[in-house]
Amino acid sequence: MWNEFNIKTFDAETVVYRDGVFCPELSTIVGTDFRENYPRPIHIIYIGEITGNCRLDINIFVDKQPVYLSVRVKNKKPAFLHIFIKNAGKNSECRGHIMLTNNNNLQFECRAIHAANDTTIMVDTKLIAEKNSLSKLSATAEIEKNCENAVSDIRFSALADKSARMEFMPAQRISAVPAVADHSASIYHATAPQIEYLRGGGLSGAEVDTALREAFMNNFSLF
Repeated sequence: MWNEFNIKTFDAETVVYRDGVFCPELSTIVGTDFRENYPRPIHIIYIGEITGNCRLDINIFVDKQPVYLSVRVKNKKPAFLHIFIKNAGKNSECRGHIMLTNNNNLQFECRAIHAANDTTIMVDTKLIAEKNSLSKLSATAEIEKNCENAVSDIRFSALADKSARMEFMPAQRISAVPAVADHSASIYHATAPQIEYLRGGGLSGAEVDTALREAFMNNFSLF
């Protein structure tokens, strides 16, 4: 996974999807509906090229279960990716890194529901919007009634071509007092000192662009 998709793996139960299709030969468990505790963390890996309507549902029903999500996908044709996360396990957590590269028309939607006390859902979504692409990204974090002390953090950031069009639609629905409830969206721009530093190291213009893109893609902080 590291060599092909730049995704770090670790000691965990794995659930792997390639091009939207479950890969049993790369997975140690089946499905993303977790109703029993696993002694190791769970790592869901969703990779490859997508087209059409794609959906990933993650349901956590047990206490103290860590779940990690790594998504690295691209599209050359119109695509819609919907990720649904429900955490109903007290002191369980779901932390996600989502890397989207849009070469055409991409819609992405994430819905994150806290359905128990002391639940964590943190999702960091990065978008590379290529030339003449159209991207619509939305995310809704929901903290249900009587589900106190939730930790909710939903982030968007984008690196975009000047001709790309983008739309971010973040939302929160909070019905209980959270420990943390953050929601952010930002556009990444390299600073003049960063560009000068790279050029001073002997990099060409194309190499500077590649280095900046790699830095953007790999600067995740949620796990």
